[in-house]
Amino acid sequence: MNIALQLQNHLTYADYCRWPEDERWELLDGKAYAMTAPLRIHQKIVGEVYRQISNYLQNTPCEPYIAPFDVRLPQADEADEQVDTVVQPDISVICDKTKLDDKGCRGAPDWIIEVLSPSTALRDMNTKRDLYQSHGVREYWLVNPSERWLMVYRLNVQGHYAVPDMFGLEEPTPVGIFGDLSINWQFLCADRL
Repeated sequence: MNIALQLQNHLTYADYCRWPEDERWELLDGKAYAMTAPLRIHQKIVGEVYRQISNYLQNTPCEPYIAPFDVRLPQADEADEQVDTVVQPDISVICDKTKLDDKGCRGAPDWIIEVLSPSTALRDMNTKRDLYQSHGVREYWLVNPSERWLMVYRLNVQGHYAVPDMFGLEEPTPVGIFGDLSINWQFLCADRL
C-alpha cells in the first residue's frame, strides 16, 4: 500500500480489498496498520493452541480459524464495502455460522486469541481490547510468549470486560466459554524457546 493511501482520512473494507495480497494489514476504525512477520515462538504457540482448539471443536457448531483470516466488524448494518474495521486475530472461534462467508467472518467471534509481538502488543492490549469489548467478543486472550503469562478478558452480563484473569503458562488454562476445555502449555516447557 502506498503512503498516500495510508494518509487518507478514513479507509474502508473496499480500500482494504484493493491492497496487494502479499501484504498483511488491519483496519481499526478506518486507519490502516501494517502487520509484521511473527517470530518463530509466536507461530509455535498459535499452531499448537489452534490444534488443541480444533481437536476439541470437532463435531460442534463452532469453528476455529487461524490468521490470515479477515474478521469484519461493522458498526451497524452497513454494506461490507463501508466497514471500517477489519482485523486478523491469531486465532478466532466462531459459533454462529451465519457470520461466516467466503470473505471470512462478519461480526464478532466468540473467542479471540492474540499472541503478543513487541510491535503490536500495546495495540492488542488496549485498542483491540476496547474494540472487541464493544463488538461483544465473549472471551479475549492475550498470550505473552517472552514473559510466559496469559491475560484473559471475559465479557460480563453488562457487556463489559471485567478485570482480566492472569495465568502463568505452567499449568493448563480453562476456557470460560467451553467449560470442559483447557489449553495445555506443556509444549512450551518441553522446548524452552
